[in-house]
Amino acid sequence: MRAYISVSFSKRKSMDAEITTIVHTLNKFDIASIVFVDQYQFYPHQEQQMMLQAMSDINGCDLLIAETSDKGIGIGIEVGYAKAKGKPIIYMRKADAEHSTTVSGIADFRIIYTDTGDLEKQLAQTVNMLKA
Repeated sequence: MRAYISVSFSKRKSMDAEITTIVHTLNKFDIASIVFVDQYQFYPHQEQQMMLQAMSDINGCDLLIAETSDKGIGIGIEVGYAKAKGKPIIYMRKADAEHSTTVSGIADFRIIYTDTGDLEKQLAQTVNMLKA
């Protein structure tokens, strides 16, 4: 299995502990992951190439994880595309972050976490449900 992790580009560095927790938790279940904003660098005039690459990577994944503690239009676009392709969506955010009604509304699973330990526990439970 392979997971596409969608996260805000502008806030990625501040989310390092959370993204690391997600990747390590998925690895425990033999799920490879791609963090798109870590994998590629695009310039502003390469918006079409960026979105073509994102769609290609989502096509090659079995599920999408949307970390929405910092909401972003790109996350919503990736979620919508993945949903249209029939991919399961996991919505997640820190408990004190603003709620994304659109991403949560389209998601198959929701994780609202307080810290990385809570995130790891809830993600493991969610993956167990996905694999069942």
